[in-house]
This record gives sequence, structure tokens and C-alpha cells, in this order.
Amino acid sequence: MPLKPELLNALRAIGFTAATEVQEQAMPVVLSGKDVIVRAKTGTGKTGTFMIPIMQNMPHTNAVSALVVVPTRELALQVTSFAESIGRRLHIRTATVYGGASMNVQVSALRAGVDIVVGTPGRLIDLMDRGVLRLEHVKFVVLDEADRMLDMGFIEDVDYILAKTPAHRQTMLFSATMPGAIVTIARHHMKNDFATLSIGGEETLIVETIAHGYTFASGRMKFAALLAYIDQVSPKKCIIFLNTQREAELVHSVLMEKGFNAILMHGGLTQARREHSLHSFKEGARFLIATNIAARGLDIENVTDIINFDAPDTSENYVHRVGRSARMGKAGRAFTILTRDERWLLNAIQNGMNIRMEELRLNLDKYTNFELPQRNRERFSRGGGEHAGRRTTSWNRQHDTGARQYERHDTGARPHGGNHGWGGDNRNRRRYHP
Repeated sequence: MPLKPELLNALRAIGFTAATEVQEQAMPVVLSGKDVIVRAKTGTGKTGTFMIPIMQNMPHTNAVSALVVVPTRELALQVTSFAESIGRRLHIRTATVYGGASMNVQVSALRAGVDIVVGTPGRLIDLMDRGVLRLEHVKFVVLDEADRMLDMGFIEDVDYILAKTPAHRQTMLFSATMPGAIVTIARHHMKNDFATLSIGGEETLIVETIAHGYTFASGRMKFAALLAYIDQVSPKKCIIFLNTQREAELVHSVLMEKGFNAILMHGGLTQARREHSLHSFKEGARFLIATNIAARGLDIENVTDIINFDAPDTSENYVHRVGRSARMGKAGRAFTILTRDERWLLNAIQNGMNIRMEELRLNLDKYTNFELPQRNRERFSRGGGEHAGRRTTSWNRQHDTGARQYERHDTGARPHGGNHGWGGDNRNRRRYHP
């Protein structure tokens, strides 16, 4: 690829020696300056696909030239980390902005002068409204994980942000799936000759290198099944998913009491603690206990196992969870603990994803008399320990799975009313502020 020598040197310095499939196919189009929609699974190298061309074509100005809009602060930090790793060698400065962190620190970073801004919609608009973030000189706009921003209700916010950027900008949209609303975005905000690239299988097709297993258990026997799986399979690096913050904390306390190196991550933690948890897991902790906040957007290498302590409520959420394993073509395992009343979920996942899940025969003998730590027994009993047969709208609102939870705790964006149409009058928008 026709990259300038200093950029090639910066890439070599961080260990880039060959392009991934998505980079090989999409980067030449992006480098040519065309607007582009790229549909590719997470974990395939999408960040490099847009960030390397931005670095290549970055103009020498004293204003913000590139804007990357992402759905969550975790993804914002990942994109920024990559940008800084190569940008510092090219004297290209990047700032990250997101809700839940100090506004003053972010304002100071922008006022010091940056070339690239990576941020979540709510905080970007807050900074724009304050006059701190000015977009009139932006040359490149990236919407990363656009389908997730649709799901989380950032429709009007993204529309508003794009309307404040110059019409002659280059717009790049990256998405793991391709719902019809993505095409609407393109028609509304991209030049007429935009390119559409579909690379690899759809995100909704399970990675072939993942082995899928399950078992039936309920109440305290779910803990017995979890510990038996860990004992028999001995996962090297594992994410354990739960549906509520309370149960995530409970499983975390059980594993810690058993002597495992376990890290906790959910939307109720402070931003500083979430960043510390993510760093600790990447740097060597064996288990990450998390709610659905970690199901998408996190690119963590070498995750060998995904355990669904609580079964996901849809086959799509199953895909997003197990997709944290088997990154970049590596092998992985997914293990789901189901109650008997959740047998319908087993059929829905197998039929919807066209996969076969194997029932695992676990040796529970060591754990048949398992007891929760004394301080947690009443808590688990009060909560029931499971939610089979009660998956209602109110149930969903209490869990970490919905857009409203993300908006309040992650980005400061306003809640939505389920309207997935783009456009509309933004003058009277009302948003939650961080």
C-alpha cells in the first residue's frame, strides 16, 4: 500500500507486519478518499482499517481533522490506544471524550490542540454545545460499531453531530451487521458514489472455531456447574457473563473466596474502576465477571472461554457474548448454564445460529454440598438466583442489557423511544447529562 515511510516505520515499531483481510480489502478504498460502508465482524482489525488511512492523509492544521464516534467509553479507549501508539511517532495528537469522566480534563486536552477526537455521542455534543469542540475543519468522520449505536438509541445524536461537520468530509461507517437503517444513514450522510464492502461472514453467524456446550442447573447448583466446568476444563482466560450487577458481584465473591484471580466489571462501577478492571484482565487476570456491558466493543486477545452463568435472553446476545472468544481466527469455547425452563433458549440459539450445542457431562460430586459465603446466602435467596419464566419488559429494565442503562452510565446521551429513523428536528433534543 502507498503509505509514507514514517507511517510504515511507526507500524513496524508496534509489530504490524501484514494486513488482516478487512484491512487488505478496505484500506485501498479508504485511502482513495471514497466514502465507505464496511461490514465486518468485530476483532478483524477494523480500527487499523480507518486509523491508518487517517494518519496517512492527515493535513497539517491546528484544528480537529478527524472525528471517530463510538458507542461506549471502553471502545473509545481502545481506538485511542491504537491511534496514540502510531500517532506519537508522527506527531499526531488524539483526545478521548466520554461521559463519566472529568469534563475539565477533556476540555483542557481539546484546548491544548489535537488532530483526532474519539468520543461517545453524548459527551461529544456536550463539548460542542459548550463551544470547546469545533468541527468545521474536520476532514474525516468515522462511525465505529454503527449498528450498536442504532441499538443504543444514539440516532438523533449521531445525526446532529454529522450535521455539524463539513459536507466535503470523508465518511466511513463500520458495522458488524447490516440492518436497513445503516443504508439510510449512508443515503442521508454520504456522497452518492459511496462504496459498500462486506468482508467475511455476518456477525450473526457464529465463528466456526468456537465449540459450544451447555448444562442444566438452577439455584445454587449453577455455582456447582460453574466450579465443575472450571475444574474439568481449566480455562486459561475466561469471561463469565451474568444478567445483573448483583449476581455479577456474587459470582465474583465466590470465585475470589475459592482463590481464583477474578476481576469484576459492570455498569454500576466507577469509570476508573472499570478501566482498571479491563487493564487487569488484559494484563493477566484469569477471569472477568461481567454483565452485557462487555458483550460487544471489547477487543481482548487470547480469551479461551466464554461462560454464560446466566443464559442470554436472545440468540443475538449469545452471538455478541461468545464473540469475545476466538478472536482473529483463534479457537475458543462457549459454555452456557440453563435452567430447565430455559430449554426454549437452547433451541432458539441452535436453530437461529445453525449450530449444535453439546450437553456437557460435568462431575458435580465435589460441589453437591456447595454453600454460598454466609454474607451472600440471604442475598441470593432473596433474588431467586435465576429469572426463568420472568423475562418481561420490567425484567429487561432492571438488567445491564438495554440502551437506557448504557446511556445513563456510559455516555450521557438521552434515552430513546424506540424510533430507529434517522433525521428529524434536533433543535429541541433533551438529553441526560453526565
